[in-house]
Amino acid sequence: MLLRDRIELIRAGRDPLLIARLPSGFWVLSEVQHFPGASMLLADPVVPHFNALHERARVQWALDLGKIGDVMMSSLGAVRINYETWGNLDPALHTHITPRFDNEDEATRTLQPRFAFDYAKPPPFDPLSAETIALIRKLSQKFSHPLV
Repeated sequence: MLLRDRIELIRAGRDPLLIARLPSGFWVLSEVQHFPGASMLLADPVVPHFNALHERARVQWALDLGKIGDVMMSSLGAVRINYETWGNLDPALHTHITPRFDNEDEATRTLQPRFAFDYAKPPPFDPLSAETIALIRKLSQKFSHPLV
């Protein structure tokens, strides 16, 4: 699914993985969960890349990413956060946000997520499970206006 289509689902209230609405866009849980909380910030309105934003919007994007990282660290016990902005296959600004933990396998602990995990064989994930819903609630409650 293209990110533009996912944003339309979010606007229609039909994306169960929405965590929160932030000033720069939508924070959503990723459909691949190598670690609990792996997520993305999707720009709203949709722009093709970071450099298409005006200066204030760039600052807001960075602030929102920082807020998300703070929430992940305090809620999930992450020791650091990896932020990756690509947009090559689907030219719509989004950043992948991956919490990292002390208990990771030593062989992959310091690798970038795209090298540490096999995205072709993701772990099982049910977006409607009680566990997923609880995770979304846990993350969204750190915002003054949680969506869940």
